[in-house]
Amino acid sequence: MNLKELSERLDLSPTTVSRALNGYPEVNEATRRRVTEAAERYNYRPNARALHLATGRSMSIGHIIPFSKQNEIVNIVFADFIAGAGEVYSLNGYNMTLSVVRDDEEFDTYRRLAETGSVDGLIVQSPVCDDPRITHLAQLSVPFLVHGRASDIDTPYAWMDVNNTRALEVLTGHLLDLGHRRIGFINGQEKMDFAQRRRAGYLRALEKAGIEPDPALMHSVEMSEQNGHTSASIMLDLDEPPTAFVASSIVPALGIRRAVSARGHVLGRDISVACFDDDISYLSNGGDRPEFTAVRSSVRDAGRRCAQMLIDRIRAPDGPLCHDLWEAELILGQSTGPCPEGCVS
Repeated sequence: MNLKELSERLDLSPTTVSRALNGYPEVNEATRRRVTEAAERYNYRPNARALHLATGRSMSIGHIIPFSKQNEIVNIVFADFIAGAGEVYSLNGYNMTLSVVRDDEEFDTYRRLAETGSVDGLIVQSPVCDDPRITHLAQLSVPFLVHGRASDIDTPYAWMDVNNTRALEVLTGHLLDLGHRRIGFINGQEKMDFAQRRRAGYLRALEKAGIEPDPALMHSVEMSEQNGHTSASIMLDLDEPPTAFVASSIVPALGIRRAVSARGHVLGRDISVACFDDDISYLSNGGDRPEFTAVRSSVRDAGRRCAQMLIDRIRAPDGPLCHDLWEAELILGQSTGPCPEGCVS
């Protein structure tokens, strides 16, 4: 069934039906409900070209990736986010436009997409603390939403984020409660805003416990298994090695596990490891018996939420800018235990 046929069955104009399905505020609730129920009953799926003609929208949402960040495309966290967002796009009749561009063309690409109406909205990911993309996009006539936050930007913008500071404070506090005092911290690249916030949580927990942070126990690296292994190995070879680690992601935590095992230690008995677990679909944390103690927050759910927030903004562009801050849940796993007998307390 196409839009015209559905409109005829409902004795409504195609424009009204399209606007009802796309959440335009000027369509009253009774009409919207009648249209959505009919669309479900007749198994109607919107045609992108018809929607564009009826609404003047491209029915596409953009994600721009500069060459220097191409590694994000193969990053399992990025992939899970895109999978979640894609579900919501599809349910609402939207396509996804993923553009890989030269770094020096990134801002021009944002401007071109906005001016030509090639996309109806944009999602910005991996913000840095003073991210210039936000100020740039705020000057363009296109709705956008940031997955994360940029601490040093005063320009108002819509965002969805996890409470990274609190999450790392909780993780580090859990290890402190177990008696650990030398806790290694393997963070993401600290030009990224989320990594700055996670470091702040780690440091806050140490401060509350009256522990002076040791720079030798803090590494900032791209979050890969190999980097987790390398950083953990360096720390474990110190004269006073850590008895526990906090990792900014489950990915480097896997590398820490390998370094611990290579030295004949048992995870959770000799060395404890806790991590920020993004609840990645294809990297299970052990199911009913979690391997890692973690603060869990589903990145796929974050993708779904960001997509819906942006679509809502596209439908009501003059509405208030929305913000959504999620709290991560502490999950106790097998990777943490009391500080071994004889450790410094």
